[in-house]
Amino acid sequence: MGNRLTSITTRGGDKGETGLAGGRRLAKDDPRIETIGTVDELNCWVGLLRCHLEPADILNHLLEEVQQQLFELGGELASEGDPRVSEPMVAMLEAALEELNAPLPPLRNFVLPAGTQGSATAHLARAVCRRAERRLVSLGRAEPVNVQSQVYLNRLSDLLFVIARVVARQASEREVQWGVDREQDG
Repeated sequence: MGNRLTSITTRGGDKGETGLAGGRRLAKDDPRIETIGTVDELNCWVGLLRCHLEPADILNHLLEEVQQQLFELGGELASEGDPRVSEPMVAMLEAALEELNAPLPPLRNFVLPAGTQGSATAHLARAVCRRAERRLVSLGRAEPVNVQSQVYLNRLSDLLFVIARVVARQASEREVQWGVDREQDG
C-alpha cells in the first residue's frame, strides 16, 4: 500500500503549483485551475445526488452519463486546446431537459432550494454548475475556450434545476415557490 501512496503523492504541488496534461505548470489559483476544480466539485455534487436516487432510476443513469461528460470537460480544460465537449453532448442534455420538463407544471415564481435531500442536493449541484459556468466565462476572457463547454454547463444547470423538481415530485414533496403562500407577519 505504501508504494501506491507514493505514486499518488508527487509533491509537485507543494509550492502552490500544479501541472496540466501537456506539462505546463500553473499556480493553483490560476483561472484555468479554478475552473477545473469547480468542474470537479460539480461532479462530486452530481455523485452525491445520485446517492439519493434508486440505482435503477432513469435519472441515476442520466447523471452517470453527466459525470462521464464532466470528466471529459475537466480533461479538455487540463489539456488546453483538445476540445472534448461537443454538440451531441449538449443535444443529449437538451433532449433530457425537454423530456423531464414536459410533465411538470409551469412555474410562475422561483422555487426555493429545499424539499427532500435529493431535490436539495440537485439545487446545490445546480448552483455549483452556475459557478463552474462563471469560472469558464472568466477563463474565456483570458484565453480561448471551447464554446460548446460553456453551452454544456448552461444546459446542465437547467437540467439540474428540472431534476430537482422531478425528484421533489417523485417524493410527493410540495415545491415552495418564492413569495407564494407565505404567511405574512403583521
